[in-house]
Order: sequence, then structure tokens, then C-alpha cells
Amino acid sequence: MSFDRLNSLEAQNNFRREDDPQYRDDPGFDNLAESLSDQLFTLTSNISRLSNQIALLGTKRDTERVRERVHNLLEETRTGFKDVGEGLKKIQTWEDVNPSQKWTQQKLSSEFKASLDEFQTVQRRALEKQRASAVAARTAMDEGEAGVADSEGQFQQQQLEEQSRLADQGEVDFQESLIIERETEIRNIEQSVGELNELFRDVAHIVHEQGGQLDIISENVQNVNQDTRGANTELRSASRYQKNARNKACCLLLILGVILAIIILAVVLG
Repeated sequence: MSFDRLNSLEAQNNFRREDDPQYRDDPGFDNLAESLSDQLFTLTSNISRLSNQIALLGTKRDTERVRERVHNLLEETRTGFKDVGEGLKKIQTWEDVNPSQKWTQQKLSSEFKASLDEFQTVQRRALEKQRASAVAARTAMDEGEAGVADSEGQFQQQQLEEQSRLADQGEVDFQESLIIERETEIRNIEQSVGELNELFRDVAHIVHEQGGQLDIISENVQNVNQDTRGANTELRSASRYQKNARNKACCLLLILGVILAIIILAVVLG
């Protein structure tokens, strides 16, 4: 086989690999899929850390530092899910995906749903803890105000009354700031739950639409395969017919040749 022939066959093979979806190289899809997978892994880690911190709320180990970590992890994880959701929308609408890429789409969607469900559960736990903390702070404030009213008749000296009033007012202010902080966090969590639910519905809708389109594509491919098989059957039938026809023609020619030879022999001998 000549060198030119080898080059020609290699070029044809490369063309088929580029044209075949099974072999098509798509770094854009691969990079996006890898990025989304890494982000989902980070979010899963955040959820685990967040769950541990939320478990401390309302206990003796509940501190401002714990609540700050809970707040920061909630915000970071919410933002992360929104970013992944947008990326997932993009990858779900990727054009001309091959079976391997379709599997990747489904895998990312499943992981996103599982992680988001877990985060929503953790958010609701945080919401319950924040509400309980707000109620406790308001109760403490009400009790403090009642204590001020009772103490007014007990202290006779003006200096002691002023000191007590200032101390009680400081406690009231502190409890009020706690209530405002908890109620703000509650509103943020409630808003986040709604936004992430909406995000998941958008992604689920896209996945559903893509699934329907892929079903149609799959059906069309099957129809093409069936048509191709039918065409191949017809070609084989035609080939067999042509072969039989050639065989018959050869037999006729052979018979004619024998007859012609007999006639010539008879003429010569006669």
C-alpha cells in the first residue's frame, strides 16, 4: 500500500471521528461539567459544616462566633447554589450532546437536586433555631421590663435607681438587638428557601424539556436505523437477483455454445 493511500485512509478516519458524536472533542462542555462538579463538592462540604454549627445553636456552646459562622456559611452556600443552578441551565441546553455528555447532564442534575434538598432541610433547621432564639430574647426582654417596674418601689436612693435603670436598659437594648438580628436572619432564610425552590423548578423544567427533545431524537435515530436496515435488505435482494440473472445468462450462453459446436461439427463431418 502506497504512502499516499495511507494518508488518505487516515484522513477519512479522522473525518469520521470528528463527525461521530461518540468521538467529538468538546472542551467547553467538559470544562463546564468539571467546574460544576467541583462546585457541588464544595457545597456538600459546606452543608456538612453548616449542619454541625446549627446543632450548637440554642445550647451552652451557642456564641456570637457560632452564629457568625452559620450566617456566613448560609450566605456562601446560597450564592454557590445560585451559581451552580445557572451553570446547570447552560449545560442542560448544550447543543449536539453525545450519549456520554447526556449521562453527565443527568448526573449533575441528580447531584444538584440531592444537594439542594439537603441544604433546604438544613436551612429549615436554622430557621427553627433562629425563631426559637428570637422568642427567647423577646421573653427575656419582657421579663426585664417587668423587673424594672417592680424594682421602682424598692429602691429609695436616686443613685441606685439610676444605676439599675441603666443596667436594665442596657439589657433591654441588647435583647432588642438580638431580636432584630434573629428576625433579619429569619427573613433571609425564608427568602432563600423560596428563591432556591424557584431555581430548582427552572432547572427541572429545562431537564424535562431536554428529555422530551432527546426522546424525539432517539425515535428519529431508531427510524433512520430501521430505514437503513430496510434499504440494506432491498440492496441484498437486488444483488441476489442480479447474481441469479448473471448465472442464468452464463448458462444460456454455455448451452448456445454447445449447440453451435454440434452444428459446426455436423457440417464439417457431413
